[in-house]
Amino acid sequence: MTTYFSEPQSMYYRFGEDQDQVLKVLAERYIGANAQADFVYRVFQKSGILQNEKGLYDLNLSKRFPDAQKGQIAYAAALVWGDEDRNLDVLISCYGPVRFYFNEQLVYRSTVMDEINLDATVKQGIDIKPGWNTLLLEMKYTPAGFGCQFGSDEGKVRILNVLAPFQERQGQAGWVYSKPISSEENHPEWNLLGSEEDHRLEWLPDAQWSEEKQTQPSLERIYGHLPGQQVYAWTRLVNRDSSDCPIRLSGQSSGPLNIWLNGVSAVQLKEAGPFEANIPGSFGRNDLLIRSECSDTAESWSFVINATVNGEQLELELPQRVHGASGESWLYLGPFPSEDVEPDLQDLMRTDRVFKGIVLNYNLEETGGQQQARKERIYWRLDRPEAWIRPYYENAMLSNKWTVGSVTNYGRWDYPLGVTVYGLLQTGRYLQRPDITRYASEHVQACTRMDEYSLWDREQYGFPAVNQQLVMMRMLDNCGSFGSAMLEAYSECQEPTFLPIAERIADFMLTRLERQEDGAFYRECIGEFAENTMWADDLYMSTPFLVRYARLTGNNSALDEAARQFLLYRKYLYMPEFKIMSHVYDFKYGQATQIPWGRGNGWTLFSLSEVLEVLPAEHSERPALIAFFNELCEGYAALQGEGGLWYQVLNDSETYQEASCTAMFAYGFARGVRFGWLYQPARYIEAAERAWNGLTRKAIDRQGNVHGVCSGSRYAFTAEYYNKDLLTVTNDNHGIGIMMLAGTEVAKMKKHLAQPKVSSTAMTQS
Repeated sequence: MTTYFSEPQSMYYRFGEDQDQVLKVLAERYIGANAQADFVYRVFQKSGILQNEKGLYDLNLSKRFPDAQKGQIAYAAALVWGDEDRNLDVLISCYGPVRFYFNEQLVYRSTVMDEINLDATVKQGIDIKPGWNTLLLEMKYTPAGFGCQFGSDEGKVRILNVLAPFQERQGQAGWVYSKPISSEENHPEWNLLGSEEDHRLEWLPDAQWSEEKQTQPSLERIYGHLPGQQVYAWTRLVNRDSSDCPIRLSGQSSGPLNIWLNGVSAVQLKEAGPFEANIPGSFGRNDLLIRSECSDTAESWSFVINATVNGEQLELELPQRVHGASGESWLYLGPFPSEDVEPDLQDLMRTDRVFKGIVLNYNLEETGGQQQARKERIYWRLDRPEAWIRPYYENAMLSNKWTVGSVTNYGRWDYPLGVTVYGLLQTGRYLQRPDITRYASEHVQACTRMDEYSLWDREQYGFPAVNQQLVMMRMLDNCGSFGSAMLEAYSECQEPTFLPIAERIADFMLTRLERQEDGAFYRECIGEFAENTMWADDLYMSTPFLVRYARLTGNNSALDEAARQFLLYRKYLYMPEFKIMSHVYDFKYGQATQIPWGRGNGWTLFSLSEVLEVLPAEHSERPALIAFFNELCEGYAALQGEGGLWYQVLNDSETYQEASCTAMFAYGFARGVRFGWLYQPARYIEAAERAWNGLTRKAIDRQGNVHGVCSGSRYAFTAEYYNKDLLTVTNDNHGIGIMMLAGTEVAKMKKHLAQPKVSSTAMTQS
């Protein structure tokens, strides 16, 4: 029997069969380890290195340095933070000769085939260590090309956020790269955590404005001269005076100016000139918002503002913490057309959305002599060259400019987290704990409220810094699981941003997803390991979302599609001799792998129970799906292992016992009993209880840590891959949520069975 910890460490040893207590500890441990941390905002310069749609940083230096000479060399450098030891596969596609140094060690040198084959991509593993890790690319110019593409394999899942090196740029996002030079240097010894001035190279993009940069805002410097247009500037006044004295605002403007302090109008200046006002303020931080209009007659576009209390100058700071913005105190948004309508200030002073502004084209040759303006979405920026603030999901909370700690999953759109959110929602409801359901709903809201921004972010920078899987939606993995959890959370919060995302996902599944000729979903994935395959996992990645979408919108075609997919997948993946499912059907070979991976089967039963719960009694496919459910349950029950757990490969007792599939079978059996779908419920009552007790004895420790959960899988035609290569991970998100779901369903089953049954005789007498 597989052992993950000793018996006294188990949840069962501590709480016995008190399921409520087990669920409470599971949920609270997860929430305690994943605090509600906001996205991390950083300075990013659009003139720097951008990513392509695959998430690879495109260092095509031939475009940036068209006058480079044969033999010249340029460098690109970046930092990566590691919370813990982890391996990451990076991809390198060469335009010319490349050397890659990781932590000052040469780990890759391009071959001639890498350099002349435009389609060649090299995969290189790197071992990220706790703390700062250095990346350095040395690229040599040839007439054939100069530079490379660089990034992580499966970049929207295995996110590689790089930060600028050097103390002068600390906290800024992105690579720095040098202008070409004629001779090589002893580059591995460069101190990328030291000063930029220690190196004789000229690094781009430019870090600051020129030395003429003023201490007061100059909108001319940022936007140019735009008569009749408006820009907003936002800062915070730090008031440490507790005497309740008013804040005195004074200054000078080059044109019309409006000022609001904490949402209250303080100054309305209709033309250029000085201003002053006294307005009540609060101890602590006060939001100061300014709207400045560019005057037709003024020579420049700027304003000067002073804020004092009792004659003491107040400190100004950025209203949103932005790493890498040392010395800055204002954010800028614009330009907007001049208008008399007052803005909704609360809607304006936020960083989780983009705004409808304009961009003017002054190139008269392009516009036929006419100045043109086009509507365009805009976002907050800084008084630096091409510098915007940019939110990142970094899977960590920052403690200061250089150090990172406390890994957290909060705020990430990711398929394993979809089932985690679902588990938290159901646990909170079962325990009558609104704090747990609220936490789960707010995780989803953190993602969806950034949806419009993340779409804009991709347009601007090539690849989004947040919501990568939702924005770059190409597979069911990217949308179905978390999308289902999103719709499950809708009843808790009625969040309006959920609905347009649900429509986008439904359109992808129903009209754009690749299918076989018979209509079955499959993975086309041209050029990838999963090319032309069908995965049992994808029943979970699609059908729970479709049934929730149908229930919310009344779109019965989505429900019909969910039912249809189960019967199609049965045709390809069902193993009748065992009454279980093969993990994958490989259309390249025209056959199923015949390897019944535990969690792939768990997803199947889990998802079928979700469909049967909603499918109307009169639906034409319901009898076939009820029969399929009973076939699967019979097959799974026959293979339950010692101690109540199932094996990683279900029909191979030489493989290890795995927790996530065990939880899903317990979930499916318990629902089958409670909803009355099972022909012989008694055997499944016992199997579900054995499974749950096995999990609390063997897989869930007394602190609520979840053990024995297989890591994310690829596929193979041999059981050895699943047993030897797919090792278990403690507190893996593929298992935490389903443990909570299994616990709630087994508890509901027991309560259902404990309810008094009304006999037919009693019914007749009544």
